[in-house]
Amino acid sequence: MRRKLRPPLPPRHGLDPARLKMPAEGPWTTLQEHLVERLPRVAPERIEEMLREERIVGLDGPLGVDSPFVPDSFIWFHRDLPDEVDVPFEVSVVHRDEHFLIADKPHFLATIPRGRHILQTALVRLRRELDLPHLTPAHRLDRVTAGLILFVITPEVRGKYQTMFRDRLVHKEYEAIARYDPDVAMPREISSRIVKERGVIAAQEVDGPPNAETRVELIEHRDGLGRYRLVPATGRTHQLRLHMSGLGLPILGDDFYPELTETPLDDFTEPLQLLAKVLEFTDPVTGERRRFESGQTLEAWTDLDAWRRGP
Repeated sequence: MRRKLRPPLPPRHGLDPARLKMPAEGPWTTLQEHLVERLPRVAPERIEEMLREERIVGLDGPLGVDSPFVPDSFIWFHRDLPDEVDVPFEVSVVHRDEHFLIADKPHFLATIPRGRHILQTALVRLRRELDLPHLTPAHRLDRVTAGLILFVITPEVRGKYQTMFRDRLVHKEYEAIARYDPDVAMPREISSRIVKERGVIAAQEVDGPPNAETRVELIEHRDGLGRYRLVPATGRTHQLRLHMSGLGLPILGDDFYPELTETPLDDFTEPLQLLAKVLEFTDPVTGERRRFESGQTLEAWTDLDAWRRGP
């Protein structure tokens, strides 16, 4: 079994450099020629600039404009960062021990770097603030969903915690605020088939064998609103949002379901009123039963006007 190559570049902003493996053969004479073809989203001028500034390195050190194309070799570089909107909310840590930590993520902060969200993500913030360069999430939350996420600190046990989520050995409870309808009987079990196509922003429920299950309970209601407990048995993309919308009770602040609407990234008003409230599991390392609860509350329930105004 091959050992993983250690990057010759240090992390930047808590992120490891990108790694590319060169093809076994090809028509390119220089590395620059290959990268211009391979990275069409990067301007050729920028690739040349990175090579001149020695920002692209191989196992033997920096590579220049005249560096030859070497089949089956590896290169590393840090990608240019996108312009990001600062998310003006903090990530708090509910629990930390030798192997993992539980973070309480705010609305509007992505879990991991992706697309237009790199530095403004829970993972990068925690790596930098806590000096934990190997921190890795065991699961994810949507950018607009707040609440608990388990991050693994120790690389050697990472798989044990990730497998725990994959095998549905974690009990999760969410809270949501939505319209109250006395004609919608509670509690109830919902099962449906949810699919999400690559490149399509919203998921959808379709005919076929169910692959998504949620228990919905009404905790309390007042003034036309209900506070609901959602207990998913599965973890499909946007499952809770789709199931609540399917009941005719879309979660407050949901700009995907039942109708997709565009919201600017710097609009922090009316956050989705969905909170990952509870994580409970048997620790796969110690065998101890663990239960954690978010310290956040959903603002639309306590102050509807403040929720609409935003920060």
